[in-house]
Amino acid sequence: MSTPGHTQGPASGDAAAAAPRAGYAIIEAIRRGEPVTGQTHEQVRDQPAVIRAADFSLWYGKSRALHAVSMPVPRHRVTALIGPSGCGKSTLIRCVNRMNDLVEGVRVSGRMELEGSDVYAPGTDVIGLRRRVGMVFQKPNPFPMSIFDNVVYPLRIHGQRSRSELAERAERALRGAALWDEVKDRLRQSALGLSGGQQQRLCIARAIAADPEVLLMDEPCSALDPVSTLRVEELIQRVSERYTVLIVTHNMQQASRVSHFTAFMYLGRLVEYGPTAEIFQNPRLPETEQYVSGRFG
Repeated sequence: MSTPGHTQGPASGDAAAAAPRAGYAIIEAIRRGEPVTGQTHEQVRDQPAVIRAADFSLWYGKSRALHAVSMPVPRHRVTALIGPSGCGKSTLIRCVNRMNDLVEGVRVSGRMELEGSDVYAPGTDVIGLRRRVGMVFQKPNPFPMSIFDNVVYPLRIHGQRSRSELAERAERALRGAALWDEVKDRLRQSALGLSGGQQQRLCIARAIAADPEVLLMDEPCSALDPVSTLRVEELIQRVSERYTVLIVTHNMQQASRVSHFTAFMYLGRLVEYGPTAEIFQNPRLPETEQYVSGRFG
């Protein structure tokens, strides 16, 4: 698969200024604040979906960050969100497990479904939701405790006390994160002594220890060196056999390597969404071709 050279987008205002002015109907409509309908390929619509956004919008106070986004996320596949900085990618994935609830002044409209149930419905068990939807952040964030205690932390807060069960689940998660062989002899040592790449794989192990249905990843390799990035990318492909993965990345090569489907977002709107090979090699919209080839954004 060919990969473009573009890796990092500037702030959304700069992206808007850099995009071509003529012949790009969707981008021009978005700039004017008009409603647009994103181009979703039939290959995406035909997939069984575990997550589904339907006309989903979000505001931070008076500022609207997401505009009527509608998209399914296929089960047991890796879906990448790409687009310039400030286009709503991280905001969107944080809606799946309601992490945006922690931001003052947030309100939403539309539906964000997990297995057919609206996660914003009254009475939703948010703690239970976050157990079903694990998350890995941009920078590794191991807790200041042992490697073992990091991995089993989500199990303990949900009431698991059996030592044998904790030990079994920790080993399973560390093997799943391709970290077991590197740490099995120092499980009681501080996780802060691990390298950056190991810390990020530890965070993945912690996220999958509770056996979630979905794994959200927000720029998981942006703070890592190339070798560690490769290890994490291999891990992403492996864990998608068991979990549905939704990943935000600015790195076009990374999106083309690890994902099955790619969604291009711009200023809070979904522009085009389809199989990764088509998005990068034969997109249907000129705006998408311009972005993935590095001619704007």
